[in-house]
Amino acid sequence: MPALLCRLQAVEKSFGANRVLKRLNLDLPAGEVTVLMGANGAGKSTLVKILSGVHGLDAGSVELEGRPYQPATPSEAIRAGVVTVHQSINDGVIPDLDVASNLMIDRLAEKSYGFRLNRTRLFAEAQAIADRMGLALNVRQPVRELGVADRQLIAIARAMAHQPKLLILDEPTSSLSAAEAERLFGFIEQFTALGVAVLYISHRMSDIRRIGDRIVSMRDGEVSGLFEGEDLDYEGAVQAMLGHRMTDVDIRIPDPNRCVVEIDALRLKAGSRPISLDLRENEIVAVTGLLGSGKTALAQALFGMKPAQSGGVRLDGRPYAPTSPQQAIASGVFMSPKDRASNAVVPQFNLLRNMTLPFLERYSRFSFVSRKAEKATANAMIEALAIVCRSDADEIGTLSGGNQQKVMLARWLAQDCRLLLLDEPFQGVDIRSRRDIGRKIRETAANRATLVFVSELDEALEIADRIIVMSEHAVSAEFRNENVDINEILTAVTGRAPAAPSPSTQAA
Repeated sequence: MPALLCRLQAVEKSFGANRVLKRLNLDLPAGEVTVLMGANGAGKSTLVKILSGVHGLDAGSVELEGRPYQPATPSEAIRAGVVTVHQSINDGVIPDLDVASNLMIDRLAEKSYGFRLNRTRLFAEAQAIADRMGLALNVRQPVRELGVADRQLIAIARAMAHQPKLLILDEPTSSLSAAEAERLFGFIEQFTALGVAVLYISHRMSDIRRIGDRIVSMRDGEVSGLFEGEDLDYEGAVQAMLGHRMTDVDIRIPDPNRCVVEIDALRLKAGSRPISLDLRENEIVAVTGLLGSGKTALAQALFGMKPAQSGGVRLDGRPYAPTSPQQAIASGVFMSPKDRASNAVVPQFNLLRNMTLPFLERYSRFSFVSRKAEKATANAMIEALAIVCRSDADEIGTLSGGNQQKVMLARWLAQDCRLLLLDEPFQGVDIRSRRDIGRKIRETAANRATLVFVSELDEALEIADRIIVMSEHAVSAEFRNENVDINEILTAVTGRAPAAPSPSTQAA
């Protein structure tokens, strides 16, 4: 049995009449990764904020290494050895500072660092942290010039540089590539080998199976399930979290309708095998595959961002070869990109205007925008996607990451199109929100073809009529989402059979 690093007993927390945590009990063993799963409102964020010194608890107790632990501030938590990387990148980095200052920000606040800033020392110590964490970044570069993935890695490196006893990671791979995620997993393994306890908040099946030692499910402020052992029961954890099985999704595959898109011998890059594929009205096709499989290249070719090497596409029977996203949109082809922070969200605009921005001419007459029409669309989509907000006038930055994602999807779902491309539409959202989004996608699919690009197999199973697997910029396998064998799809995705299949990996 590993030593117990942190124990929470009968912890309670309320905000007014809202009882968020209800006599919660949780053990975090040293040297292990405890995965925490829970839908929005389950109490995950409140639990993390209690551990990281943002909130105090109302009742119960927390022990760290056998001693009472109740930090009054995040700084106290860090000094005690509890370090948190929050899901929101804005909580982990300061864009107007350079990389070095971001990596060293906690040290700079310490009296021992001196009253005068020694830039030479700052850059040298920051470079040492970057080298130790494998960050190939210029430490003098402003963070605002970096992409989301690099910002995420800086936040993680800053946390790990504290040499924590308890490391809390909230959806840490949501913005990382597969290679970057694998590097993160290597760091986590180094820390757990030293006895660090890791609380890892995620719903990504691939992350959990790669790094998790145990899964704790939360529902309505309580622990609803604990799963450990060699073969982590991911489906059982989802069932404990939601109250129903992961595969209990009502997918009724529609009868074939008329063809919207004909992809004919399309080569995405020189030397790749050609892709031929038909996409029909009322059909949702999920495209999955490993990083570099060609999913992004296919989406870019269809949306006019980057031309294919050869071959052709027909849209409603007519040749379709857009040279820009503007041409694609004018042709009735919409795309929701995966990186909402840099490619979708406009921070200066509120929820309503973020939702209607690309289609203002549809709400305008004689160059005047109809606020009434905009509000009608926004409020209908807020209700349809269960977007948690006070009103359509909320600043987009005040919404959670999952709710921002819903707003970006609402932007495209609110308008009619012929082909809808959704690139990682479930990124950064919990499973319950994922199902809200999936339900709306299916409800609005009747008069278009829909192509959904996902990295996670369970996401494909929840949304698609057909599942396409890509490898080396070509289609390597195709499955109808009916009595499907998950192991067979995993074999097609990875190119090798998964080890130790269990009965729970058979979809209903």
